[in-house]
Amino acid sequence: MSTAASIPEAKIEADPNVPIIRITRDFQATPEQLMRAHTDPDLFAQWIGPSNLSTKIDYWDARSGGSWRFINVRDDDEYAFRGCFHEIGANKIVQTFTWEGQPDGVSLETIVFERVDDTTTRLVAQSLVDSFEGRDAWLSSGMETGVNEGYAKLEELIRSGAA
Repeated sequence: MSTAASIPEAKIEADPNVPIIRITRDFQATPEQLMRAHTDPDLFAQWIGPSNLSTKIDYWDARSGGSWRFINVRDDDEYAFRGCFHEIGANKIVQTFTWEGQPDGVSLETIVFERVDDTTTRLVAQSLVDSFEGRDAWLSSGMETGVNEGYAKLEELIRSGAA
């Protein structure tokens, strides 16, 4: 748990045998709310990433076979990300993810929304990268801050009824 007991932190794990990062976090939400927050570009832009960044959606076609691109902005710095939605299911998203600053570093991501009980859904995300070095670079990049701050914003969107 974080220092604010009401805000859970995501569990971020590196697989010891495969260059995969697994992220798990419970939300007081339905799977449908989490799916909408991940596929609606206006909602997605409100919660993705650290609190000190804003997000602009360049294009967003959230369907199996669609693609996306967004830009994180901090002062005069911009960080662009892009990918393709391979599958959008009822409770699952399979997509690629590329930071344009390292265009050869494509990851394959699977995000699953599992109902735990009547009020809780577990988000399980898995990112498969091309090497252990690439995985370890992601882990040391500060991604933990972006993941936890982003998910805290997502939790607030859900609480407020926006998602």
